[in-house]
Amino acid sequence: MTTRWSSYLALSAVFLVLAPAPALAAAPQPVISASAERPLPDVLQEVTPAVVNISVTSGSAAQTNPLYNDPFFRRYFNMPDAQPRLSAGSGVIVDAEKGFILTNHHVVADASEITVTLKDRRRFTAELIGSDQATDIALLRIKGDRLTALRLGDSDALRVGEPVVAIGNPFGLGQTVTSGIVSALGRSGINIEGYEDFIQTDASINPGNSGGALVTHDGRLVGINTAIIAPAGGNIGIGFAVPIAMASTVMKQLIEHGEVRRGRIGIAIQDLTPDLADALKLTENSGAVVSSVEDGSPAAQAGLLAGDVIISVDQHPISGSADLRNRVGLAPAGSEVGIEYLRDGARKSVTVRIEPEKGAKTAALPDRLEGAQIEDAAGNVFVSRVDEGSAAARAGLRAGDVIVAVNRQPVTTTVELATALRNTAGTIALDLFRGGNKLFLVIR
Repeated sequence: MTTRWSSYLALSAVFLVLAPAPALAAAPQPVISASAERPLPDVLQEVTPAVVNISVTSGSAAQTNPLYNDPFFRRYFNMPDAQPRLSAGSGVIVDAEKGFILTNHHVVADASEITVTLKDRRRFTAELIGSDQATDIALLRIKGDRLTALRLGDSDALRVGEPVVAIGNPFGLGQTVTSGIVSALGRSGINIEGYEDFIQTDASINPGNSGGALVTHDGRLVGINTAIIAPAGGNIGIGFAVPIAMASTVMKQLIEHGEVRRGRIGIAIQDLTPDLADALKLTENSGAVVSSVEDGSPAAQAGLLAGDVIISVDQHPISGSADLRNRVGLAPAGSEVGIEYLRDGARKSVTVRIEPEKGAKTAALPDRLEGAQIEDAAGNVFVSRVDEGSAAARAGLRAGDVIVAVNRQPVTTTVELATALRNTAGTIALDLFRGGNKLFLVIR
């Protein structure tokens, strides 16, 4: 399995593993259907054929000259032996007729060849339909018959304490099933990807489970195992999965566009904290406060104002700024969403059009932040992407960060950020908002 180590989160190494997606299974195809009264072994007997092992070949050298194969030539010119890199992960068949498989972006990133192995040991070369780094979701397709797909569950209806099983390929051992419960919901700030709304579980998840399935006891796919917190590289009972509701939304866009075309409404937001709720004389303790509205944006046209507190989108309650960003950012551009908000203590509602996310700006950042992609976002500087292994990643910057100041100097645009960084010769201290929390990131 492909694991991705992050050295953040209290000296813990974070292994990325997540998988996906919507079930578009056709009627004639075998599809998992289980009853809550059925014994778990009977359910797993039907579920496990839908979970696959994925092996990836990447990093192979393009050798255009036969001399490159001569060991004496390579040694004389000090050329390293370029060997293909092999890695493995997991995936879930979500459409048996079309052969669609959801897995992690990091499992198949930079792949030159992707091989899928079913439980019955049949092997297929997979086609990459599309991939999205911000949610760590990728969609593959294989051509085969007698495939089995998992039915999708309702991750929005999950409750803490509900029993679940995790299925994947830990440590390359082969298909493995572990059980546990839903430990928490709506986790964010794990510093894994830009869009976070994780299901936390104590079902054992280990390196190699990337792209594996989190399944309820009635055989429904509710999450894609995505990460563990593991000081020594093994499970300690804290794992995370991407809700299938989010993975399904990403999958639909990957099928239609080959990429995720994120939307925006033109607002800057922050969490509704107890102190802020007290200052605004509100009794609610959850929601997202609009801190600014971009002129001419869909939000401005709909009449939203700074100080409004958004409490639901399309009747889905909003727990905080990360939740709102997920709901809006993954909505298709051109669609409309219904927003309920509070203004001066009164409940109001409005329909807001989703516009395409503005093209990311790549201002000239210093070498210490190379690999970060930034863009303007309604009075803020938003980090939309950080390349894996880049200088920016090593410095601790993460996709989803909002940069508000450089060495205590406020910045509101990418141009201001680039200027402030160019004028800073020594240590850089960035003021960030990450997952609704404010923090300082020191870069030397």
